[in-house]
Amino acid sequence: MAGFLDRAKEQAQRGLVQGKQKLDDVQTQRAGSDLLKKLGAAYYAERHGTGSPAATQQALQALEAHVATHGDGFLRG
Repeated sequence: MAGFLDRAKEQAQRGLVQGKQKLDDVQTQRAGSDLLKKLGAAYYAERHGTGSPAATQQALQALEAHVATHGDGFLRG
């Protein structure tokens, strides 16, 4: 009986780890999408005279930092 409980506990731990990894992946993708949206908004505002090149550059740098850290997988989804 103890062997069964040990295996069940290990399987539950693996499930928790996999669930946390999936949650982290989703949050990372969501953050990348948000940064991409902010870049688009900054560029649109700049092109229509209500934004600045500095704001667009800042948004681009934030997006590039995210891509450098987490990759560009969010661009494909």
